[in-house]
Amino acid sequence: MIDNHAIFVGGKPFMNYVTAVVMQFTTKGADNVTIRSRGKFISRAVDVAEVVKSRFLRDQIDVSDIQMGSEEFKNKEGRTVRVSTLDISLGRIAKKEPAPAVEPQPVEQPVAEPQPVVEVKETPAVVVKPIELVEEKTEEETEETEESEQE
Repeated sequence: MIDNHAIFVGGKPFMNYVTAVVMQFTTKGADNVTIRSRGKFISRAVDVAEVVKSRFLRDQIDVSDIQMGSEEFKNKEGRTVRVSTLDISLGRIAKKEPAPAVEPQPVEQPVAEPQPVVEVKETPAVVVKPIELVEEKTEEETEETEESEQE
């Protein structure tokens, strides 16, 4: 079953196949892409599918089917040879419909009790009188002052 959206993995550089798969999904609008491989290139096909799925088209595609089998053909020497095959089908993930918007119901807020009004009374202004500085007197001056007070 070969369709228009099949990528055959072989000996080309790895990223060529990754790019080819991503292009099928993005520019060609494919819903399914099949990565086909045979023999020693099977591991490369698995790597291509994983890189596309987990890095380039994350959450957009998923592995929808894997088919393995074998093909029989005659080689250059004329002998019949069997080779393993692997087809990995990647499919676009169906977009989920957003849930219908639910209008929020108003939440009843508890009514706060009114607080009593507190009257603020003005406090009288405090008058501060300046303090007079008294110089220290020497012992002689103190003695003179005491003598004059005694008389």
